[in-house]
Amino acid sequence: MTRVLVVEDDPQLVRALVINLQARKYGVDAAPDGATALRLAAARQPDVVMLDLGLPDMDGADVIKALRGWTRVPILVLSARQGSDEKVAALDAGADDYITKPFSMDELLARLRAAVRRTEDAPLVPETVLVETADFSIDLLAKKVVRGGRDVRLTPTEWHLLEILVTNPGRLITQKHLLQEVWGATQSNKTNYLRVYMAQLRRKLENDPAHPRYLITEPGMGYRYEG
Repeated sequence: MTRVLVVEDDPQLVRALVINLQARKYGVDAAPDGATALRLAAARQPDVVMLDLGLPDMDGADVIKALRGWTRVPILVLSARQGSDEKVAALDAGADDYITKPFSMDELLARLRAAVRRTEDAPLVPETVLVETADFSIDLLAKKVVRGGRDVRLTPTEWHLLEILVTNPGRLITQKHLLQEVWGATQSNKTNYLRVYMAQLRRKLENDPAHPRYLITEPGMGYRYEG
């Protein structure tokens, strides 16, 4: 049974989530604040965390950071905060997805299923050494990309970007994180670098670079690799 930890201080929403999740055979624990959430997460070892950012005792981003100190469990943020700054802050802290309130239960359940699927089907490096798609393959150990039977020549920067994205399949990686990882902390606002290099990667890997299938842009936020 997949266990879900719901961290939310609105009793009505908690009740709706618990009813819907239990009806679909999920195990559910609920926490009304950050301190209880961290205690329950350690004790119950949930498979997924659903987290509101506006908690009574601490900011949800701090809960995410605390969880990321010891677990890679998927974290889905449920928040009424709609500004891109809040979304980016939550994703930078380590959240895997961000769902804006009000939301449909069907969408939430679909996002939940996707998060569970990613953890089951897509182990991270070093376990993952070969990424294969219908159009190209990536050997992470040999640092080699093959498309249509031919080697694809990538620059070191292109390779570094691609490696980060494909080892986090389905997860939105923020612009800030990519810039810091590839170019260093002092370049974290140089989003034009990213646009140029992502365009180059798409030209080399995508069948239709203008409508990418694998290297997806989340406008104003970051990029996502979909295998």
